[in-house]
Amino acid sequence: MLSDISAIDLARFQFAFTISAHIIFPAFSIGLASFLAVLNGLWLWRRDDAYLRLFDYWKTIFAVVFGMGVVSGIVMSYQFGTNWSVFSDKVGPVLGPLMGYEVLSAFFLEAGFLGIMLFGRQKVGDSLHMTATFIVAIGTLFSAFWILSVNSWMHTPQGYSINAVGQFVPEDWWAIIFNPSFPYRLVHMVLAAYLTTAFVVGGVGAWHLLRNRDSREAAIMFSMAMWMALIVTPIQIVAGDMHGVNTLEHQPAKIAAMEGHFESYPEGRAPLILFGLPDDEAEVTRYKVEIPLLGSLILTHGFDVPIKGLDAFPKHERPKSAMIFWTFRIMVAIGFAMLGIGLWSAWARWRGRLCDAHWLHRAAVVMGPSGFLAVLCGWITTEVGRQPFTVYGLLRTGESAAPLHADAVGASLIAFIVVYFFVFGSGTFYVMRLMSKRPKDGVDIDEIGPTRTAGITPVAANPTAPHFAPGT
Repeated sequence: MLSDISAIDLARFQFAFTISAHIIFPAFSIGLASFLAVLNGLWLWRRDDAYLRLFDYWKTIFAVVFGMGVVSGIVMSYQFGTNWSVFSDKVGPVLGPLMGYEVLSAFFLEAGFLGIMLFGRQKVGDSLHMTATFIVAIGTLFSAFWILSVNSWMHTPQGYSINAVGQFVPEDWWAIIFNPSFPYRLVHMVLAAYLTTAFVVGGVGAWHLLRNRDSREAAIMFSMAMWMALIVTPIQIVAGDMHGVNTLEHQPAKIAAMEGHFESYPEGRAPLILFGLPDDEAEVTRYKVEIPLLGSLILTHGFDVPIKGLDAFPKHERPKSAMIFWTFRIMVAIGFAMLGIGLWSAWARWRGRLCDAHWLHRAAVVMGPSGFLAVLCGWITTEVGRQPFTVYGLLRTGESAAPLHADAVGASLIAFIVVYFFVFGSGTFYVMRLMSKRPKDGVDIDEIGPTRTAGITPVAANPTAPHFAPGT
């Protein structure tokens, strides 16, 4: 049966599956590391033990999430040498050094100070412990910086030349690192990580408020999370709009597929298709519900700017619209739902009912995992929208895969699925058990002892880096 599916399709699905299982951990740990730094800082400032209890509560969860990120991150490196060896050979001179910089500047910070943050308060004192916590948070952001620079270069490559054997070689490192899409993607991803963490924290706080509305720790969690939702969600919507305008400039085919536009609009005035069923074979979006002119206004901030549809590109250079049309809309819908929760919380706070608004608490519990779904949908939109290229416009996915037999790739894919569901299913269940306990009943990681990490190499073990995807 596996021989009926091409090795490239299986390799793409394998990378999509493993990176989807991995990316939820950095999306959580990037925001959670910063949240821990804020909690620790508030405790040092106010000397309010509620913040210390919350710090100990969430650092235990952070340690588990960090560990699962380590395990899931190991697999990513191996696939570049197995399923995508041609890609690695061709882009290695550009992407290899960037990954090395990520290890040197980010992973060493995290690995060097993580132990102090988790176990060292009683040994090094409050000041150094706060410094270590802050450095771990900075390290997670550095990881995002380098990994997103790598991935963004694959979408908007510049600063390179191609040598006689077909390898991409660096000519201008500043141009490579700060490629045209990188600033927008970095801001969008970091804000997504913060919102993901905010809604997890808010959901946990709301859960405990529903059980005991007098819990001060739960009230603090919920209040801080709702402030984040209220302030950061509008910024994320603006950042997403700017990212979309940048994508229209550099990857117009992706935008056309996301919007379900099979036909071009040479005079502008494109509608916004709210819903529909894109048919890539028939090159039409069926049963569409649209708003006239609004598509042009959103994409170009005007009405008369020409907009390319998929008909402006050869069929073999188009991404498939059917998938990313819906993943994009799910991501946007979640973003506006987050904004709604933020505004609802502002109304409840203004009325002095933030901790008594039970329907708000129920909604926050439901929205708890929404950030993970939004990140996954956004990642699918980005990576599938880059197809059929691994390096946009220059290196096709079909030219990037290793010469493997479909049965070999399929067998490893099945093994990954079985192991991942067992390992990460168990880990997720344990994290949810930790979250279900009240903060003062939570297990302090200092009572557990250091987690063994022997045998994990720095390049493979960075759990906070949102890894790039060659063939998703």
